[in-house]
Amino acid sequence: MRIVVSYDISNDKRRRKVVKILEGTGFRMQYSVFECDLDRKQLATLKKRLKPYVEEQTTDSIRFYPLSKWSEERIEVFGNDLTKTMGGILIV
Repeated sequence: MRIVVSYDISNDKRRRKVVKILEGTGFRMQYSVFECDLDRKQLATLKKRLKPYVEEQTTDSIRFYPLSKWSEERIEVFGNDLTKTMGGILIV
């Protein structure tokens, strides 16, 4: 399933760690937005890895938006569509 992950982490050190995890999982679509193709187990693992970097007493947040096949097919992009220029999403 395709998951859109967005983050807002106030601390630079924690934010860099979140970005490093997300860069190893999906493609950056915007500065703080990634798209990842994950199964349920991979999504659970990703959430577990990211959770320690969110300080709940601050304004930090990481959001996960699952896209259905129906909504995936209706994504519109103005400008460069990185998922097409990079040949899709590959998880290693």
